[in-house]
Amino acid sequence: MSLKRSIKIRQIGFVAAFGLMASCSQEMPKHMEPLSYQLRTAMETRGMTQDAPIMLRIFKQESQLEVWKMSESGRYAQLASYPVCQWSGVLGPKLQEGDRQAPEGFYPISQGQMNPWSSYYLSFNMGFPNSFDRSHDRTGSHLMVHGACSSAGCYSMTDDIIADIYSLAREAFVGGQEAFQVQAFPFRMTQENMDAHREHPDFAFWQNIKIGYDAFNATGFPPKVTVCGGTYVFNTEFDMPEERIDARRPCPEGRSINFTNWDQTTGESVPPAPTGPQPQYIPTGNQQTSLEIPGQVYTMLIGSVS
Repeated sequence: MSLKRSIKIRQIGFVAAFGLMASCSQEMPKHMEPLSYQLRTAMETRGMTQDAPIMLRIFKQESQLEVWKMSESGRYAQLASYPVCQWSGVLGPKLQEGDRQAPEGFYPISQGQMNPWSSYYLSFNMGFPNSFDRSHDRTGSHLMVHGACSSAGCYSMTDDIIADIYSLAREAFVGGQEAFQVQAFPFRMTQENMDAHREHPDFAFWQNIKIGYDAFNATGFPPKVTVCGGTYVFNTEFDMPEERIDARRPCPEGRSINFTNWDQTTGESVPPAPTGPQPQYIPTGNQQTSLEIPGQVYTMLIGSVS
């Protein structure tokens, strides 16, 4: 069976399972709640379809979670910004089981990491430790983004907000996205913030993940992430198959990715596009509109991408 056919079958099963659970109850299961009117309106304004791929960015210091979504331009634009209700620990990555630190880094989230039966309303597992964390002997388990506004090493949201995030992820999976990326940062990685934390013991790690932060800002695409030599490496294709790259060993020979030839759904290069100047990712005319949810205020971004 081909990979694409296998993926399609899993997607059909994903939808069918949700539909079966919904049919067994008179009340709509919380993980099957439709997208809110506010989200649907913001998507229409931004030129996004409901099942387009998504990406999340989390900023500890600012206690903000951003949802970015692919627009009709093919690049990602910010859809919403939500307050993080609670996160535990201090600025810096999680190092070991029991340190009550929320993770920092780059984490892919697949359907299997989503938990509609969570004790914290709804949740998804961040996949900590990832290959970078393991290459530095970091330990921990069950690190989540979840509802219930209570945290012991996780990122906790209100129930209404995690329901929004969950519905966006569900629709993206139905649309064919195999995994969405979560980028977790200590703060917005501006030069001013980096300078302010230059003496922090985790500064070298933050310099590394800032490369991925800057790459996304520059291209409008979630960066392709590889780990080798104990370091995050972004937007690079290697001469060696990805599954053979050792996170602890030096990186093999590679080359930068041309984003005109990058398929964000499959994570693979595609045949070269016609030559010519590459489109620039330039957000324009952004206006912020605060929208009320019971007990919360969050922000939808309304503007355009050229």
